[in-house]
Amino acid sequence: MTNTTPNSEPVRPARPRAAPLLAQLSRESGESLIDQIVRSVAARIDDKLLRSGARMPSIRQFAGTHGVSAFTVVASYDKLVAQGYLESRRGAGFFVRERAPMNASVRAQAGAAASARAGDGSLLGGADARPLDVVWLVRNIFRQVPHQQVPGTGVLPSDWLDGASIANALRAISRQAPATLVSYGAPQGFLPLRQQLERKLAELEIGAAPEQIVTTVGVTQALDLVAREFTRPGDTIFVDDPAWFLMFGAFTAMGANVVGIPRLADGPDIAQLAQLAALHKPKLYVINSVLHNPSSTSLSGAKAFQVLRLAEEHGFIVVEDDIYCDLHPGSSVQPATRLAALDQLNHVIYLGGFSKTMAANLRVGYIAASPERATRLTDRKMLATLSTSDIGERVVYKILSEGLYRKHVDRIHARLDGLRGRTIRQMERVGLKIEVAPAAGMFVWADAGRDTNVLTEHAMAENLLLAPGSLFSPSQLPSRHMRLNIASMQDPAVWRFLERELKV
Repeated sequence: MTNTTPNSEPVRPARPRAAPLLAQLSRESGESLIDQIVRSVAARIDDKLLRSGARMPSIRQFAGTHGVSAFTVVASYDKLVAQGYLESRRGAGFFVRERAPMNASVRAQAGAAASARAGDGSLLGGADARPLDVVWLVRNIFRQVPHQQVPGTGVLPSDWLDGASIANALRAISRQAPATLVSYGAPQGFLPLRQQLERKLAELEIGAAPEQIVTTVGVTQALDLVAREFTRPGDTIFVDDPAWFLMFGAFTAMGANVVGIPRLADGPDIAQLAQLAALHKPKLYVINSVLHNPSSTSLSGAKAFQVLRLAEEHGFIVVEDDIYCDLHPGSSVQPATRLAALDQLNHVIYLGGFSKTMAANLRVGYIAASPERATRLTDRKMLATLSTSDIGERVVYKILSEGLYRKHVDRIHARLDGLRGRTIRQMERVGLKIEVAPAAGMFVWADAGRDTNVLTEHAMAENLLLAPGSLFSPSQLPSRHMRLNIASMQDPAVWRFLERELKV
């Protein structure tokens, strides 16, 4: 029977509200609701969370579930139709369009980094699901979802960085002579920046004159130049295991044999390094000495000396990737041993950059090497790109030379230090195991006690991006570990998801 109240319309039972298709929309993000809907629905279709032929919610149902107007839903659906994600069927509604299958050669390239995995490693269900590989993670990182929903990201949230200083530097550079804005930069890099980097490296006890420094498009290009110059197809490159995932596929594509060296809390497993060096005779060993990615641990002095001894004995070059240098509080606060400081660039090539602390979009990195190697790398850079962006290098120089950067980095240290302890304790409360709690940096290498590929699949269904441990190993075998960024773990939705998934 329908209930009634005096002088009122009959009260009908409330219709159950449909579950939301998307994560909560934001009216304060600066992105229109239409664009948020289009981006989110397109991503779910790309990730096979919405299958070809699936019927979309009706306009009225979508509007009611997500608290938007019917006009917003119509405009969003029309935009998705125009982009080829949906099709409109008169009288029936909107449906996910059948997507053209990926060309076999393109599919092979996209999955090259996952070719060494055991099994097919497919995620998100079905034989046609995209493999969870390095390309998958990078593509999803660039989806521009809010940083609170990307606990697997490798960068700090944008609101932690000093955009105002970059904007001021750009304005100052724009007032310089027009010729400086339209000409090629110097092949070796903007000289005042290289002179500034000489002073920066001297503070780390690394002696490198400006002619020993080559600027690059971030550390990614620096690694590419070093590998192409000092290896040939069939040569072996050692990497830490776990380590930064992007280089595995890049080195393999060059024809290199990529071999992982087990990474411990204080550096590589020296016994394994010695044994594998004798077996493989590597050309390069790429290593994070300070704030290793993904564990934020650092190399001990004893291990550093042993690595250099083995490099000399077996004739390989140590490539020291120190991209997280400025996230370390300094040796006066915590021990930090850099191989380049001990070796003075004899057996070591040192890499650095500013994408993690200044701006990822500037893409300014650098290589410090012996004079002969720096000359070779400059020639290699000219063959690849002629020069790097003089404008970006001038921006970095201005910020460094005016003393603004040091204060900015100090603020980052303080924010990370304020979060780290309580975030790790909360990780442990929801069921994660932290074998080595880092004292600095933004990453924690956590043991979830289960296959983190599966965990990542479940997270994607809730618009959360994790970084499973399988991606951080050259073998890409299933792993119980995952990398978490403490600066991007402050959204309650992240904790609710982990607590629900990890409860025993």
